[in-house]
Amino acid sequence: MQLEQITPLILTWNEDPNLRRCLDQLRWAAEVVIVDSGSTDGTAQIAAEFSNARLIVRPFDDHTTQWNFGVDATRTDWVLSLDADYILGAGFEQELAALSQEPGSDAYFADFRYLIYGKPLRSCLYPPRAVLFCKDRCRYQSDGHTQLLQIPGITGSLMTKIDHDDRKPLTRWFTSQDKYAQLEAEKLIALKSADLSLQDRIRRSMILGPLVVFAYTLLLRGAILDGWHGWYYTFQRTIAEVMLSLRLLERRLVKISNR
Repeated sequence: MQLEQITPLILTWNEDPNLRRCLDQLRWAAEVVIVDSGSTDGTAQIAAEFSNARLIVRPFDDHTTQWNFGVDATRTDWVLSLDADYILGAGFEQELAALSQEPGSDAYFADFRYLIYGKPLRSCLYPPRAVLFCKDRCRYQSDGHTQLLQIPGITGSLMTKIDHDDRKPLTRWFTSQDKYAQLEAEKLIALKSADLSLQDRIRRSMILGPLVVFAYTLLLRGAILDGWHGWYYTFQRTIAEVMLSLRLLERRLVKISNR
């Protein structure tokens, strides 16, 4: 695949701590499209440092609409969708250039290496994501607090991992997680019992979710072996589940009080 056929796409909102590191690994791209939600920090100034970056400001409504807007703004057949805290690993560019050896796929998934304050963890709960896809064949759809790429055809997998290395303040993380928890709670409540996966059932129980995530992350995924960085990640994931449980319980108590 010719690198000229690929446009990296990034969504931003106050990504001063992350954006420069992300764009540093995208100098190979003829153009990088950045859809910004109206940042008030140095995000726009950082984007202006890179001659291949095109920043478009669009007021935020929801992630799915924002991503699809960005996809429509690209000018190539293929899109490489990235968060601002994604750092392409060594060899990623070369692997993209060699994809012509694997024709026929509509999208490619990538695995991630999770970093806490620059230190990579042995393992994480972050799932593989379809990051590279054919623009005319794929579209984003809402799925709770996140969005899923609808892929009609064949998918492939990339061998080179992407680093997830978010350096934004912890206060920002709490704010984002509360928004995610509200959206995820709405999704879980709307699902019929027959449509719930085992993971959804555990989370909707409100009690088991935080306990399972704590034990699974710390022990089964080996975060305890990563020292304080592993504890930090374990606490983050557990708190995220507690926030979801609180939002689910809040809705249940409101329903009881309105009877």
